[in-house]
Amino acid sequence: MTGTPPLRVALVGYGLAGSVFHAPLIATTEGLALDTIVTSNPERQEQARAEFGDGVSFAATPEELWARADELDLIVLASPNKTHVPLATAALKAGLPVVVDKPLAGTAAEARELAALADERGLLLSVFQNRRWDNDFLTLRKLLDEGELGDVWRFESRFERWRPQPKGGWRESGDPAEIGGLLYDLGSHVVDQALVLFGPAASVYAETDVRRPGAQTDDDTFIAITHTNGVRSHLYVSATTAQLGPRLRVLGSRAGYVKYGLDPQEADLREGRRPGATAEWGAEPESLWGRVGSGESPLTGGGRPEPTLPGAYPAYYAAIAAALRDGAPNPVTAQEAAAALDVLEAARRSATEGTAVSL
Repeated sequence: MTGTPPLRVALVGYGLAGSVFHAPLIATTEGLALDTIVTSNPERQEQARAEFGDGVSFAATPEELWARADELDLIVLASPNKTHVPLATAALKAGLPVVVDKPLAGTAAEARELAALADERGLLLSVFQNRRWDNDFLTLRKLLDEGELGDVWRFESRFERWRPQPKGGWRESGDPAEIGGLLYDLGSHVVDQALVLFGPAASVYAETDVRRPGAQTDDDTFIAITHTNGVRSHLYVSATTAQLGPRLRVLGSRAGYVKYGLDPQEADLREGRRPGATAEWGAEPESLWGRVGSGESPLTGGGRPEPTLPGAYPAYYAAIAAALRDGAPNPVTAQEAAAALDVLEAARRSATEGTAVSL
């Protein structure tokens, strides 16, 4: 891309998602330039200015971006969930490609309407499903591609935390308009991963609970998917897990893969470490490698250590740059997001009715 001006990116929102994930990844991606951040919060403006310097400008409202659409090449929405659909709609109507943090929308129907609008305008609409580039997920895909596990029978995936006190904020609000709760937050990740690995869902069963005193929305949720190919996915997302289970437990006809511990990239980004600063980005120590084997628990030495591939969040925005510059594939399409939302909606209905829901 030598000699080619970078694509100018405007980031809407500078809370957790904007400041920890999107801004650092955008700023360190070749061919992208973080041009504008939309936040009216003076402290967040100072925080961004301290990291990115005077090259970044600020806007108080997203509407200011539509007025200068010809000066921008991409809008990234890291704003609260309830704003995703109206802001993505406005951006597309202004002629701007859009990246939206997950979940894309509150319903699959809204996601498909956005996808249709993007297609009608000939614009990129992508969803930031960064967990497709987690180290454990990349390692599992490699094992599956190589046939190491045989035919997969059961996929277990967990995003579990121990947070006995609610933190508050819109993510834990009981107002349905906020699209909060773990089902749509961490559930968006585990469902997306399951569909990417094992294909469409045939039926969904779920249990959602509000465990913590003062909590307003689900904080302990289980989702079971029966895929059309017969694989069963058991997915756990929780803020109330006093003893954490394995991140992944995948059981096949030949062997199983068990992996503990979270990908280090989020923690590194939170601590201010940035991609490209060292050659070790996304790597984890050998002590955290998962194990592949059969007939014995990995905790008692069963199986062999499986080197964990480095996590690769920067690959998402590199793919976005390639899609905009060269017409390369969209790394996460709105239609894929809609399929995941079909499952999340079915899970909510299943939890309410106490029965499995067919898709």
